[in-house]
Amino acid sequence: QVQLVESGGGSVEAGGSLRLSCTVSGHIYKPNCMAWFRQAPGKEREGVVGISPVGNTKYPDSVKGRFTISEDNSNNLYLEMNDLKPEDTAMYYCALREGYCYPFRPAGFTFWGQGTQVTVSS
Repeated sequence: QVQLVESGGGSVEAGGSLRLSCTVSGHIYKPNCMAWFRQAPGKEREGVVGISPVGNTKYPDSVKGRFTISEDNSNNLYLEMNDLKPEDTAMYYCALREGYCYPFRPAGFTFWGQGTQVTVSS
């Protein structure tokens, strides 16, 4: 059983930065895709970025150049967020699926954390 626990969220002003962490424990499926999703109130959960078993990543235009995903040797996941905008305000979740990241949809991911709140004021 895989357990994911997010941390590092908080409230920041526009233009600020945050570093989210996802601590992973239990039986880790490999190969796997680990990813970050986010969900704002009243909105559907959307993909932010994932990292494939070979380290490939793909960022949507909404976060490209501002967010960076990384993974350490213990399978913990991180999301460095810079130049934050009010539109980034959401609950951020880390997730894991066996195999590769595509198709990059929430339904394809088996394990989820509880989420960490990010609030960006203007």
